Amino acid sequence: MKITVGALTPDDRQEWETLYRGYAEFYQVPMTSEILDTVWSWIFEESYGFYALVAKNGNNRPIGLMHFREMPSPLRGKKVGFLDDLFVVPESRGTGVVNEMFKKLSKKSAKNGWPFVRWITAEDNYRGRGVYDRTAEKTKWVTYQMSV
Repeated sequence: MKITVGALTPDDRQEWETLYRGYAEFYQVPMTSEILDTVWSWIFEESYGFYALVAKNGNNRPIGLMHFREMPSPLRGKKVGFLDDLFVVPESRGTGVVNEMFKKLSKKSAKNGWPFVRWITAEDNYRGRGVYDRTAEKTKWVTYQMSV
């Protein structure tokens, strides 16, 4: 399968929205127009440090989405990358889409001077974790979230 991975353009809104709604549905998170508008604006606000990649198949159909951003790492005195969202349409999973997306993420991260990219996933995301175990090193950090 031919796969291309690149940045979104303003003309990609509908395709992006379809993919992002699929991601939200996978994690059973309600999605609203307000959230979609906000995230879409972040992608094109250059000073925001929030990025998106889209994977397309040989028919130019969007089949994968990745959102990532820069964040400071005070102990390193550097900015690092953080992968927020990764989604591949169910019928394209297992075809190498994620590998191509991670290759592009690695190039973009190196270009930005990030020494690494970090991410979290659901404990029961076994299929995703299988890919992540082949792609990156599992850290010993435990994630907490404080409601305010």
